[in-house]
Amino acid sequence: MYLDVQDLKNFYYRNALGRAVQQVVRGRLRHIWPDTRSMTVAGFGFALPLLRPFLPEARRVIGLMPGPQGVMAWPPGLPNIALLCEELDWPLETGSVDRLVMLHGLEMSERQSDLLEETHRVLGPGGRAVFVVPNRAGLWARYDKTPFGFGKPYTLGQLEGLLKEHDFVIETAFTALYQPPSLRPLWRRFGQMIERVGTRTPAIYAGGVLMVEVTKAPVALPRPRVGAARAARNLRILSPAGSPVSSPAALRARPDARRSTQ
Repeated sequence: MYLDVQDLKNFYYRNALGRAVQQVVRGRLRHIWPDTRSMTVAGFGFALPLLRPFLPEARRVIGLMPGPQGVMAWPPGLPNIALLCEELDWPLETGSVDRLVMLHGLEMSERQSDLLEETHRVLGPGGRAVFVVPNRAGLWARYDKTPFGFGKPYTLGQLEGLLKEHDFVIETAFTALYQPPSLRPLWRRFGQMIERVGTRTPAIYAGGVLMVEVTKAPVALPRPRVGAARAARNLRILSPAGSPVSSPAALRARPDARRSTQ
């Protein structure tokens, strides 16, 4: 089940620990994708914090945010690139994406196979995707004060096996977030040093998240869309001045929403 967009926004943009996660995961992603000029880059789930480095150089950047999660306008002060979409029916042409990153998407979905089918559909020839998921063996998956403590965590073997079943070729796999999920000043002070040491250790179990890069394997037959509705009917774009739009379930659960219906 997807977390609400407001909770994710608060963690990544108003919390010191969330800002540290941004810096670490975005840095690792940028290392494997150093140049995206003339490419279409997309993110699904709550991938907005990872997309900023691609804004100045990519031909197009798109932030796909599933309906059960909700959407927020992003980036601040610039034309909005975030949109609300059906989880399994993205408003993108088949084969139109060169690079795709998924954060808080795969582990939150209750239809993971269908989600991977839709990912495969939108990737073009030679397209690459990076999946960021909680590491079952790491500390972050056991700590529910961060978004990585929700959804289904994976071992590296489980994630690679699932991706291979859906015609993805594994290119590289590693862990990130070696620092503990703590706001204590001592850990925050040495967080960057811990990450540097962690990247030099061979222990795949130490990191809080798994990051797996894949390429799209060619298939003999065309793959149909998972969703039945046309993409244009699923699209909702917010102006840069818009505020986060929470999921319907989250709105019904709020006290002020209940009072307004009485």
